[in-house]
Amino acid sequence: MSLPHAILVALLEKPSSGLELTRRFDRSIGYFWSATHQQIYRELGKLETNGLIRALPAEQPARGQKKSYEVLPAGRAELARWTAASQDPKPHRDALLLRLRAAAVVGTDGLEADLRRHLRLHEQQLAEYEEIEQRDFPPGRDGTEDRLRHLVLRAGIDLETFWTQWLRRALTEFADLPGHGHERT
Repeated sequence: MSLPHAILVALLEKPSSGLELTRRFDRSIGYFWSATHQQIYRELGKLETNGLIRALPAEQPARGQKKSYEVLPAGRAELARWTAASQDPKPHRDALLLRLRAAAVVGTDGLEADLRRHLRLHEQQLAEYEEIEQRDFPPGRDGTEDRLRHLVLRAGIDLETFWTQWLRRALTEFADLPGHGHERT
């Protein structure tokens, strides 16, 4: 996924200013595609220059007033083209997994505590996703948009469930390692 496409999605859902987009990325889209305030503003400029979005006319012209943007037909067409295009899955890269592999040759000092920390963080994220599911997807919300958004949320729930289960397994395995917590020589 690319940031310009994430912005087009967000603007099609609701025309917004750069600041509003940043907040929405922090609250929802950021769960699966993050971006900084500067990245969002830079991409808004490029999208506008390329004729995919436009700034909405201000109700009252004022200096320093935030601009809100909407998607133009060319932007909708680009998003539809991108949505329909085939994409291969990306290889999973995770520093924690690489650190476990490294521990096999240099020792496990400090790693168990970080596994526990990761478990707490994944448990917190899972609880947050489950709370969102309870709040935003009660039984009966089965329109196309709701079902697709719920599917995205379910991906997050399923991934966090995987990570919490895997980390518990890793910690159990870790506890059974001979001499774990000591540098290898």
